[in-house]
Parts: sequence; C-alpha cells; structure tokens
Amino acid sequence: MADVITLTYDISPDDFTRAGEASSDVKSKLKQMGVPPEAIRKVSIALYEGEINMVIHAEGGRITVEISPQRIYMVLADKGPGIPDIEKAMQAGWSTAPDEVRSLGFGAGMGLPNMKKYSDEMNIETEIGVGTTVTMSVNIA
Repeated sequence: MADVITLTYDISPDDFTRAGEASSDVKSKLKQMGVPPEAIRKVSIALYEGEINMVIHAEGGRITVEISPQRIYMVLADKGPGIPDIEKAMQAGWSTAPDEVRSLGFGAGMGLPNMKKYSDEMNIETEIGVGTTVTMSVNIA
C-alpha cells in the first residue's frame, strides 16, 4: 500500500435499508488490503455509528475515507440541523432520535460515545441549521 486511497460514499437520509453499506464496504476493502484486524474493527464500529447518525439525524451527507499506510482518516459531513449541545450528545444514552427510529432498534444514544471510543482521534464541528462534520482517525502503525 504505497499511496493514499480515497473512498467516497453518499448517505441518504432516512434510508435504514441501506444504512451500514458504506462502513461494510470500507471494512471489506481494509481486509483486502491486509490492514490489521484491530484497526479494521475500530474503523468499522466508529464509521457505522457515524453513518447511522447521518441517516437518523441529518439530511444525509457524504463520507470520505482516506486510507494511508499509517492511518485511516474519516470525514463525515452532513447538512443536518447541527448539534445544539455537543457535551450532552457525547453522554452515553442521550438521544434525540424519534420514537419510530427507536422502534427500529436505533437511536440508543451510543453513536457519538462509540465513535470517540473506537477512534484514536475525533473532532466535531457543528453549526445549527447548517450541518455537522465529524472527523475521526484510526492509527494502523
């Protein structure tokens, strides 16, 4: 793996039938590339949680994944409502997901906490009414 490989995925809002496709595809590609299993596991969990958040809370968005020999860098950018209180949103179990989403088994309030737990670095930039961009990285080496 010499160069940086960039993967891009468009995420549709409210499409629970396709939710998780991007993270599954990234997981598959990382396996093919021989990335260590622990790094793959961390990326898969963090990216899946972020992808689901985009489906539930945002008007969809775009995920960009850059894979280099040293790390996997993920950018999840949406044009959703923004996060009014990041500190509260980072608390395990806190969720603004509507009841119909919870009835599908999503929206338990573990998305952002798990994204932070399973990434080596995470940053959230959000603006109310404009959207949110979450960046995460997982070190390989």
